[in-house]
Amino acid sequence: MREDQPDSTLPRRQLGRALRDAREGAGFTLEQAAREMEMSKTSVIRIEKGHNDKVKLRDVEAFGRVYDLSERRIEELKALAQQLATRSWWQANRHLLPPGFKTYLGLESGASQLFVYQPLIVAGLLQTADYARVIEQPYLPTDTPEDLERRVAVRLRRTAILTRQRNPITAEFILHENVLHTIVGSRTIMAAQCRHMADMSTRPNITLRILPFSAGFPADGNPVLPYVILDFPEGGRGFYTEPPVVYAEATIGSMFFEEIADVKRYHGIHQSLLSATLEEQAARDLLRQVARRYEQ
Repeated sequence: MREDQPDSTLPRRQLGRALRDAREGAGFTLEQAAREMEMSKTSVIRIEKGHNDKVKLRDVEAFGRVYDLSERRIEELKALAQQLATRSWWQANRHLLPPGFKTYLGLESGASQLFVYQPLIVAGLLQTADYARVIEQPYLPTDTPEDLERRVAVRLRRTAILTRQRNPITAEFILHENVLHTIVGSRTIMAAQCRHMADMSTRPNITLRILPFSAGFPADGNPVLPYVILDFPEGGRGFYTEPPVVYAEATIGSMFFEEIADVKRYHGIHQSLLSATLEEQAARDLLRQVARRYEQ
């Protein structure tokens, strides 16, 4: 799989959305569609929500016939269904990843823009190998040292979306100043991590801002947990642009927010945080200053 090719998570969501729109455009209820397709209502819902890793081409064609779609549109949908067989680059290590994060990786690899806030640790896409190795401590009883290294490798492989030559993703990171002063591993690791972030922030597709301690809680006075807002490229081949999604992390799990109102609220939160951050050059200077302190 090429570095600039999206994972199958995005095509299956696009296919599901296209089939749902076709059903509603044809005036079919979920129950009617399920009856015509001779499948359960739950199966139709799973396909429309993009939950199925694989959708049979004959089912896609049958949906098209039921909804009276044109031959060209049916072929477009079948081509989209064929993309679902694309093997994810992290597939070999899927057993080491939480289910929600596997879905996130698929969306991240197909996104065009990210807005990231991390108040606790360095955002995954900006982590060095040594920092990631400390963060990725074994969390399953069956974990081996090899499993740990595989998870670190997955973290590092993700960064290709920022550095690839063709269509690198645009990313805006906001890190709380607390992240710079929380020692992960050792002072040596932290020094290298801060310098790495400063260097990455010089790339034209990356913006890195620091929310200082003095800013307090700029988002209406409330603490904010880590999140990522994902925007997607414009739809091709007659498909709609995939709506933005928010991936929010908590202590023992994560959630996806897809409702327009929820995504809009997160964008508002992001703007509130951004307005209180240090400017880009000031943030870069602070990173290098903190790195020098760790090196002393």
